[in-house]
Amino acid sequence: MFIAYLLFLVEIATVLLAAVLLLRWWPRAGKAKAPTLQIEDLGKRYEERAIQLWNQRLPKKEARRRRKELKKAQQERARKTGGSCIYVLDFQGDIRASAVTSLRQLIDAILAARQEQDQVAIRLESGGGMVNAYGLAAAQLLRLREAGLPVTVLVDQVAASGGYLMAAVAQRIVASPFALIGSIGVIAQVPNFHRWLKEHNVDFEQFTAGKYKRTVTLFGENSDEGREKLRQELAEIHLQFQELIARYRPQLDLEQVATGEAWLGEKALQLGLVDELASSDAWLQRAAEHSRVLLLRLDAKPGLAQKLGLKARQAWDGLWTPPLP
Repeated sequence: MFIAYLLFLVEIATVLLAAVLLLRWWPRAGKAKAPTLQIEDLGKRYEERAIQLWNQRLPKKEARRRRKELKKAQQERARKTGGSCIYVLDFQGDIRASAVTSLRQLIDAILAARQEQDQVAIRLESGGGMVNAYGLAAAQLLRLREAGLPVTVLVDQVAASGGYLMAAVAQRIVASPFALIGSIGVIAQVPNFHRWLKEHNVDFEQFTAGKYKRTVTLFGENSDEGREKLRQELAEIHLQFQELIARYRPQLDLEQVATGEAWLGEKALQLGLVDELASSDAWLQRAAEHSRVLLLRLDAKPGLAQKLGLKARQAWDGLWTPPLP
């Protein structure tokens, strides 16, 4: 672990040196551009691809007939829906829930433009991370729910721990059969270098005000009292996690599901952790048959300094984050 840490420091120093040199020679490289909203009509995407296939494999008359039928269906759908639509957002979660920055801006736009009968679908992928970060992400989805917009979370691979904390806020959760769901629990892991420092005659001194300002440390000698205090804090967070789940999914048996375990989609459906089994692609394609489905993205163009900072942060997170099961 210590060698990996030293290698990480060398990597960061190299990146920072390269950044300083490049920014000095090319000042504009460090400037970020304001993100722009990108909107794609998924229904049109599906239809355009169908038309391409018809044009290639069907006789001209048959392809033309199908195009006309498709156009009539589009007009009928627009008449029935009255302009309402399903907004689709993507959330790719990391340990810091970094995607919450763009998520909150997209939700701002939806709330400003919403109409009656509009809905929101979130394609969510996350194995969890920092408690406060995922609490904020869940609060963003709660804004939609409180505004009267039905929210559906679509999970193709994983919604665990903080990821499930977010998903639970939605009125409906749809997961693919082999998605990993649950992990309603809390974990803290801290490496400790105290014995290594002691063997090398290195003193570590830490000064705090407040009995529990720092319970466990990286370099100091941890006490049983400090460890027990950390366990108590984790238990309190776990309790709040369960209270949120109980508020929005009261049908769950928390004694059964709030054990920190995660289950595949089929079992998660049986336990009530999800409401339906389907891939996000299948769900959205069906939705596009009766509603307008708009995919919203922010086209952010970070400056060089931001890119380098992100790379450094990802390297650091990768050093301390264990691989998902």
